[in-house]
Amino acid sequence: MTANETPQGIDTERVSRWIDEHVPGAQSPYEYSLIAGGRSNLTYRVTDSRGRRMVLRRPPLSHALASAHDMGREHRIIAALRSTRVPVPDALGLCTDESVNGASFYMMEFVDGHIILDQDAALRLLSEASRTAASTALVDTLAEIHRVDPTAVGLGELGRHEGYIARQLKRWYGQWNASKTRELTDIDVVHDELSRRIPDQGAATIVHGDFRLDNCIIGDDGDVRAVLDWELCTLGDPLADLGLLMVYWTGPNDDSNIRPFSGTQAPGFLDRRDIAARYAQASGRDISKLDFYVAFAYWKLACIMEGVFARYQAGAMGSTDAESLRLFSEQVEMSARQARETLSRLG
Repeated sequence: MTANETPQGIDTERVSRWIDEHVPGAQSPYEYSLIAGGRSNLTYRVTDSRGRRMVLRRPPLSHALASAHDMGREHRIIAALRSTRVPVPDALGLCTDESVNGASFYMMEFVDGHIILDQDAALRLLSEASRTAASTALVDTLAEIHRVDPTAVGLGELGRHEGYIARQLKRWYGQWNASKTRELTDIDVVHDELSRRIPDQGAATIVHGDFRLDNCIIGDDGDVRAVLDWELCTLGDPLADLGLLMVYWTGPNDDSNIRPFSGTQAPGFLDRRDIAARYAQASGRDISKLDFYVAFAYWKLACIMEGVFARYQAGAMGSTDAESLRLFSEQVEMSARQARETLSRLG
């Protein structure tokens, strides 16, 4: 693609006209570029004629599960959180007229900073002191998300307040069965065992649903400048977010987990045990049943990755070579197996 070409998923003429009419201060013509790294909703950088940078988010080009790609929901969440201590980009506008671009989309302000995708990026972009700062800032930001009163910011009806884990099990098991490309016994066994062991839930909080280092924009000093990717956000049990963070996080002294992501293994990052302890301190929550939420996170991740794998296999997320598809498929299987092994240690 040349510098003047528009990436797939953007109707240049209609989208540009919509931005002119709905985003205050934006000035055409616009340049569009796909931001690499997205495996679900598609994210584009939009630069106007004066160099102002914005971001456009839209669903995948096809084979999308509608409930997981609600642009209005994402836009509503980041707009509501701007009044809190949770760092999010400014929401600039929402387009629900699908004739403009083939699907709904929303615009937000571009936030400067780093997305740490791997260890090379962590070493190159952050000092060791900044990595330590990023570890604590990430956990403190998660606690801040869980501290927000959903009703006070207009998100009290974002989801049901009770029965979060049961609802999540039903949702992701349903989407597993809608998207699966093969049978995996571990998915079925873990679903049934998790359903039997659900802990009592306290007061519902905002739950991000996919909270991890590479879903945040990090400053040079390790500060969290913005939390991104709110597509799975709802109300529910905050410890589900911590359990998922444990799955994604591998500190310098931790055993490697199932994920190929290695960014948090760089010197200076905290280990999993310290991450959990920091959350308990920052939030004041009891984390004694954290292992249940870790098992649930592995299981949920397997269900999500299978949906993404199915879309890649169908070509909805762009071309992918056979070896990459094979490795992605193996990640689904390993995640399901890890969920079952984690449950087996609970007794």
